Amino acid sequence: MNTSLFKKIMPAALLIGSLLSANAALKVGDILPDLSTFQLEGKLPGSLKGKVVIVDFWASWCLPCAESFPTMDALQKKYGDRLVVLAVNVDENSSNMEKFLKEHSVSFTVVRDGKQKLVAVVSPETMPTSFILDASGKVCFLHNGFHGDKTRQEYVKEIDSLLK
Repeated sequence: MNTSLFKKIMPAALLIGSLLSANAALKVGDILPDLSTFQLEGKLPGSLKGKVVIVDFWASWCLPCAESFPTMDALQKKYGDRLVVLAVNVDENSSNMEKFLKEHSVSFTVVRDGKQKLVAVVSPETMPTSFILDASGKVCFLHNGFHGDKTRQEYVKEIDSLLK
């Protein structure tokens, strides 16, 4: 499938997938599945246990994703080792992700779900979709899309509440 076609059908596919698999979608209150079982490309953080985690699903063609990366990077720097930001790329072609990352350098961990196995389980509604997990791995907050400073403020409030 070529990239431009993928960009056109991905939002509809995500929506249809989330409607058809509503029971399978990751939601607030669920525990994040073991990421090591999904054949993600890239190095996962050593351990997520005991830390607040943001798992952010994104794509290189997604403008709000590009807008969210500076916020995610600032959060990682602000909270240091108390927070893990893990960005999961869903691009079909790894070179699109690599090009994006050259233009948007970040300090947090980025992996790619090239085989779409994790995406199939999580069923993100939109790009980006972020899940904020507590220290036990439970999804406490869910963000569909990125809405600038409003979303940034929500992230800070939610992370602070989980770190108390």
